[in-house]
Amino acid sequence: MKPSLSNAKAGETLPPPLDSNSNPPPLFDGTTRLYITYRSPFAQRAWITRNCKGLQDEIKLVPLSLTDKPAWYREKVYPVDKVPSLEHDNKIIGESLDLMKYIDSKFEGPSLFPTDLAKRDYGKELWSYSLKFIETMYSALNGETVKELGPPLDHLDRALQKFDDGPFFLGQFSLVDIAFIPFVERIQSLLSDVWKHDITLGRPNLASWIEEMNKIDAYTQTKYDPQDIIAYMKTRFLYAEE
Repeated sequence: MKPSLSNAKAGETLPPPLDSNSNPPPLFDGTTRLYITYRSPFAQRAWITRNCKGLQDEIKLVPLSLTDKPAWYREKVYPVDKVPSLEHDNKIIGESLDLMKYIDSKFEGPSLFPTDLAKRDYGKELWSYSLKFIETMYSALNGETVKELGPPLDHLDRALQKFDDGPFFLGQFSLVDIAFIPFVERIQSLLSDVWKHDITLGRPNLASWIEEMNKIDAYTQTKYDPQDIIAYMKTRFLYAEE
């Protein structure tokens, strides 16, 4: 079943990133703000969730510079100094998985988690697995990447077979899909560029899922320049010691 995500507004004008020379917004003035960097896969999770809920007018994006993050973000907004974070109801909430659930439960818009008990239980299992998947992904970038990523990608392909009422992890589109797609997107691009390896070969369910995800405006509107991401990941993980 293809998700109804008509609330994703096409052509949203993205604000320029704020740097060390930028003044902070008027903090805690009643405006709900999502602090991100455009490249971060963790921030992308919260951003996709916001878009899927149709909250472009209710939650203002505040992008920060990737290379010149303003000091006021750490000093006045979020001492942890990571993205994403959400300014809402005179408090700051961080951590991408927590933010996804918070945005889904605290704001109006279509629910992004099923009511069916079997799907909810499996969704929680995959939710936990997403942490292991990311850990394995980053560890593999310092080892035999293609070989080490095979088992977790096979796991995702099998997980996509669990329900037959749609191409997504829980059949219908959900927060689980949002939790994985930024990281699968990056692995797909990097392995194709560096190793000429197609992660969808022999994984038909994964291939169908990626294809369906790329039909969802709420997701595609958050995609960053893939060449920039590839260059960053090469520098950060593959060639860091060269």
